[in-house]
Amino acid sequence: MTDARDVPVDPTSFERLAEQELTYRLIDTASDADTEAFLRADARGFLDREPTDEQIIADRPHLRDRRNVGVFEKGAQQGDFPVATVNAWETPLTVPGGEIEMWAISSVTVAGTHRRRGIARNLLEGELRAAASAGFAMAGLTVSEATIYGRYGFASAIPVAHFRIDTRRAGWAGGDPLGRLEYLDKHELKQQLAVLHQAVRRHRSGQVAGWERRWEQQAGLNPGDPTASAVRGIAFRDEAGVMRGVMSYKLEEIPGAFRYRMAITHLIATTPEARRGLWGFALQHDLVTEITADLRPLDDPLPWLVRDRRGIVITAHDHGWLRILDVPAALAARSYRAPLDVVLRVNDPLGFGAGTWRIVVSDGVATAEPAPDAEPDGLIDIGSLSAIYAGGVTATQLRAAGRLDAPLEIAASLDDAFRAIEAPVLSIWY
Repeated sequence: MTDARDVPVDPTSFERLAEQELTYRLIDTASDADTEAFLRADARGFLDREPTDEQIIADRPHLRDRRNVGVFEKGAQQGDFPVATVNAWETPLTVPGGEIEMWAISSVTVAGTHRRRGIARNLLEGELRAAASAGFAMAGLTVSEATIYGRYGFASAIPVAHFRIDTRRAGWAGGDPLGRLEYLDKHELKQQLAVLHQAVRRHRSGQVAGWERRWEQQAGLNPGDPTASAVRGIAFRDEAGVMRGVMSYKLEEIPGAFRYRMAITHLIATTPEARRGLWGFALQHDLVTEITADLRPLDDPLPWLVRDRRGIVITAHDHGWLRILDVPAALAARSYRAPLDVVLRVNDPLGFGAGTWRIVVSDGVATAEPAPDAEPDGLIDIGSLSAIYAGGVTATQLRAAGRLDAPLEIAASLDDAFRAIEAPVLSIWY
């Protein structure tokens, strides 16, 4: 697979932006000035605080691992702020039965002074054309605005759950798992977050590989972060002393109540026993009356570990968005739970996956062959096909929403084939 950093900017977007006297180019990460300008423009675009010099220094090495693109006013010099940013890198995306190399997209910003000029469209379409030209069958991102990306063929494919827990009402009914808990200092917390994420990410569809800077931030080692000092870490070891789970969290005092809120920022467990141990620690923590936890799988067992599940408010929301670029390659990369033989006509306004495809699944393996003269069993847009890809969204639901035009039996057969054993999850932002 091509290293994303070696892929040039898309010539179509380059020409379109040049017509507006804008320069579309790769960021020179060997230049501290260019890198700093990108990072500061990115923070501005996401309405973050101005990064400190310490944060800039810490982020520079991380940026060198990615393909970073900026849009500049004509005549801008090295070190000038871009008016728009985007970056990408290749990462394995876990899918049922294996992995697919994905073009991960992040840092999509447009300065408030340059909106409504088609810059975002050229950034996103440029990334998709660059990814396709480099041989990637899949692109993905996590989003701050959910209304933007559907027009480019992305769809919410990996929904997650947010928990808000009233510990006094919920109680605990999960018993005492066999093992022990221990606190971790921040450096060990960072190390174990990385180790255990790598250990579990291949076992559930939707996960991507982590990176060092992400674990530094999760462990409270991000310089200049005013909340970093509040981060704590706890680990669960089994009876043999092997670390099986780790959790990072923050505590905040509730004014005037002499009680605390706990925000769980990451919880990883390699065994059900470890998951019960970490949840039990949180729900039975002294003086903690409210807990929040996000990016949990929709089938997390927590509601079955408490006395009163009405003490948990569960909010499902979108998180991981996917976009198929090569239908045969993407479908061949994962395994399937049931046989399938169906002809789908795929609508893709950008052209990458457009066509009529005969999709056959035999012994868990799929092939997709062009079938331009075949009568389709169903009509589907590329976003909807991307939505069901990881096994976290059902075709029957999309059919009910008008996103799949097919008989109910066809939608059900797609669900039988595409469903994942466990609910997909994406436990980090990227």
